[in-house]
Formats: sequence, structure tokens, C-alpha cells
Amino acid sequence: MQKTEKAERLELYKDRNTQVFLSKFLSNEISELEPVYDSKLGYRYPMVEAIVGDTASVEPFLNRLYEAKVLDRKLYDKIIYCPKCGSVNISIRYCCPYCKSFDIQRSALIEHVKCGYMDIEENFHKGNKLVCPKCHEELKKPDVDYRKAGVWCNCKDCNKSFDIPVTGHFCRDCHMHFSFEDAVIKDVYAYSLREEAKEEASSGWVIIAPIRDFLTESGFKVESPAFLKGKSGANHMFDIVVYEESVKGKITVIDVATSTENSVSEQPVIALFAKIFDVSQENAYLIAIPKISENGKKMAELYNIQIIEAKNQKEVIKALKEKMER
Repeated sequence: MQKTEKAERLELYKDRNTQVFLSKFLSNEISELEPVYDSKLGYRYPMVEAIVGDTASVEPFLNRLYEAKVLDRKLYDKIIYCPKCGSVNISIRYCCPYCKSFDIQRSALIEHVKCGYMDIEENFHKGNKLVCPKCHEELKKPDVDYRKAGVWCNCKDCNKSFDIPVTGHFCRDCHMHFSFEDAVIKDVYAYSLREEAKEEASSGWVIIAPIRDFLTESGFKVESPAFLKGKSGANHMFDIVVYEESVKGKITVIDVATSTENSVSEQPVIALFAKIFDVSQENAYLIAIPKISENGKKMAELYNIQIIEAKNQKEVIKALKEKMER
């Protein structure tokens, strides 16, 4: 099961929408995704809508990430929908248990501690004072002379009294009255990035999305992932290929290598060199997260591969900006 979930996560990391969404967590733009209430639509996730393109795709998108254990979630709220028209514009009404009218009056119950008399608060009022209707003693100190003993309700339609009302619902759009039994109730969640997924996502595809977007916004033509055909006839995949239209034929290839250890080994340098040797590309970058090993540095210098060391995507973009603008 764990292998299946990890394989599913790795596939999700290749999806552009997933890359853009997770980059919000990795850049600390958000630490938790909370829904926003809309009086017409219910709860929404505007940030996710902007990424996936429409409201209907948001819930399946978040569910896939949750089921693959990319995201954690916790209950944020529950929302009630009208069973007839599906509206969220619902009024909650406290109703008389006898005639179901919502025209009820709620009063506080007061008990006179000394004589034990109990009645609604209104019957104790005498001018600006509280006076016991039974023994006529003035009540001055709460929890000494008297105490609150709960609430008591009176129905203005059938005139019956009771302590606990029943809950009813009223749809303000289609005017349907419905009970708890008929209500459509949906759980609403807040989402956060799981630590395991954070480590996985930091190493590779999720880093690529903001880099690609930055290069595109800078006016370059970008492909990611991209395939270039070498002299041998083989197609080589690069994480990013940048075409500089202002300089005909100038192409920059970029690969990303990450390590959960202290540094990236020389292996990604060797792999990148093998590809650029076959495709005859001189402009090559290897982004090493968090840094490159000493052997890797030496080999990169030997193979004329430029190294960018960075701890996160912001540092990558800053360094790449300086190098690409030279």
C-alpha cells in the first residue's frame, strides 16, 4: 500500500497544477489552506480555483492529494445545503416542539436561593430591582441571593412552555422548511502539507514549476520537461529547456538535482554532461538543492556546467535571474 501511495504521489508531483499548488507551501506563502465562505456558493478555495481553472475541479483535486497522502486535513466546519434546491442560504430556526412555530420567546430562569422559588427573570423585575415574587425579598448578589438556573421558552403561537426547542431549517431561496433528518450536511476541511510529502516535493518537480513560470514571465520560450535529439539519434530529457528567441539557436538546458543528505553527489553532473555532449549544448545549468559536493563542483567545472546551489525555490530564482541576465 505504501509503495502504491508513493508511486501515486510521484505521478502527482509531475502535474503542473500540483507543482504550482505545492509551491505555495514550500515558499511559505501559506502554511495551511483554509476555505473562504461565499454566501452564494458556500465554502470555496479561491487559491486552488485560480490554479485548476474552475470551481468544480477543486474538490477532486484536493481529494486526490489527500488520498495520496500529500495533504493532511482537519475538519474546519460543516455546511448545510437545502435538500430541494441545493442552496447554502439557510436560516436555522429554534422551534416550538408542540406546534413547530419559530415564534418563541426565550427567558432566563432564576432561583431565589433562600426560599427556593424559581421563575423566569421577567417575573422578578420590579422597577430596577430584582424582587422574589414569593417572599418579596430583594435579590442583590448573583450566586449568593440568586442563581441562573437555565432557560425557559414560551411559544407565542400555541402559548405552551418548554425548556429545549427543536431545530428547524428554512431555505431563503426556495422557501422550503426542512428538519435535521432531511438536511444535506457536508464536511469542510482545512489542508496542510504532510512532512513526508514536503521532503519529496522539495526534491524535484515542485521546484521546477516556479522556475519555469519565472523564465516564461521573463520573456523566454520554455519547455518543461523537454526532449532534445542528440547526434546519436537518442532523445534526451531535460527538466527545463530555455530558448532565447533574441539570439537565434541559443538554447539553455537545466536539470534539477536534490538530496536529503548534506549535498548532491557528482552523479547528476555526469548524467547531465552525457546528455549535453550528445546534443552539443554549451549552456547547461545544474540546480543543486541544497548544495553540490566538492567532487561535483570539480566535475562541473571540468565539463563546463554551471552550478546553482540553493536551499529553496526563491534562492534558485534569484540566482538564475542573475546568471540569465548577464
